[in-house]
Amino acid sequence: MSLNAYITEDEIEGSEDGPLAGKTVAVKDNISTAGVRTTCGSKMLEEYVPPYDATVVERLKEAGATIPGKTNMDEFGMGTTTETSYFGATKNPVDEDYVPGGSSGGSAAAVAAGDADLALGTDTGGSIRCPAAFCGVVGIKPTYGLVSRYGLVAYANSLEQIGPIAPTVEDAAALLDVVAGPDENDGTTREEGADTDFANAADGDVDGLTIGVPTELVEGAEDAVVETFDATIDDLREQGATIEEVSLPSAEYAVAAYYVIAMSEASSNLARFDGVRYGNSGGYEGNWNESFSDARSEGFGDEVKRRILLGTYALSAGYHDKYYKQAQEARAWVKQDFDEAFEDVDVLASPTMPILPPELGESLDDPLKMYLADANTTPVNLANLPAISVPAGEADGLPIGLQLVGPAFGEETIINAAAAVEN
Repeated sequence: MSLNAYITEDEIEGSEDGPLAGKTVAVKDNISTAGVRTTCGSKMLEEYVPPYDATVVERLKEAGATIPGKTNMDEFGMGTTTETSYFGATKNPVDEDYVPGGSSGGSAAAVAAGDADLALGTDTGGSIRCPAAFCGVVGIKPTYGLVSRYGLVAYANSLEQIGPIAPTVEDAAALLDVVAGPDENDGTTREEGADTDFANAADGDVDGLTIGVPTELVEGAEDAVVETFDATIDDLREQGATIEEVSLPSAEYAVAAYYVIAMSEASSNLARFDGVRYGNSGGYEGNWNESFSDARSEGFGDEVKRRILLGTYALSAGYHDKYYKQAQEARAWVKQDFDEAFEDVDVLASPTMPILPPELGESLDDPLKMYLADANTTPVNLANLPAISVPAGEADGLPIGLQLVGPAFGEETIINAAAAVEN
């Protein structure tokens, strides 16, 4: 089966013992690996070889893991299907005519196909949870600050997190145990959760747990997705959980706010790729502005160019207050809605994705449709909260994921609830 799940296959050996000894852990290709190229799925970094390991890679090696290679991804993490990669699209191992989700599609596909025991992905607006849902595996987007981002090639600093993808909830939690914890190289990391045993939290006992169902994150989903979601919620109720309907009024504006913020940060972060400091050179013939333009025009794909342009526009004089400032105000509203919801419930549940996996090529000509598919995942990143996607069933032979969201550093609770879904 040729899924195109890897961009670079280059085995990196870890220590001889440790909690991950004997396990293979694939690493998304926007996470730095010393001596092994890190492309971000882009022509711009086609030949870039980092001189150092990301903190999470150091921790994998110390834990005894073997890294079999770097996985395919949407270019610079910008996409929901892993079709914007310069190195070609990844196929879904469940059905090769369909996308695996994105942007960590290579990581999810590798795990689902058995080409890696575990994997690391990154999640800026759903990029771990989406491919986990579409490929029928488990993916955890940790609380912002739980896992170091040192060595991650930045897309949108205030939103993104590195997290695990695995076949089971316990496996994902065990990988989170290895990579979580504060890092002196990343000032955003926190002490909370550093001593937690996430794997032991996967006991699946939800008796007495209160699960909130935000109506805004269920309405509008495809019928097959809603039917599977409702059946899973009924099963959790039978296991002893209390189900309450809640409201997140700000969810209506979350996708728009997310994309303004993410694209604005991308515009700033990707300015360094000019063919001089980083990235492939377009050649220099005496005019720096033309060389800069040529390098970026040749090095970036259409989706990356689109997001840089929109982000630059949102930050420009005369439009900053109209777009970026309002998006930040909407972000604060999203966080407030989540905080109020968690006063009454322990976790929130929704479909991970409101749609079934699209066929390959279906979304490329309609970027707005691709953006709207992130409706259930982006609010979590805006609020910097933890979430997990766990397989809940299937329709037409395609996987459907359930998303569970917790309060900040509430990973144990969502892992426990996800284990109940899995069981």
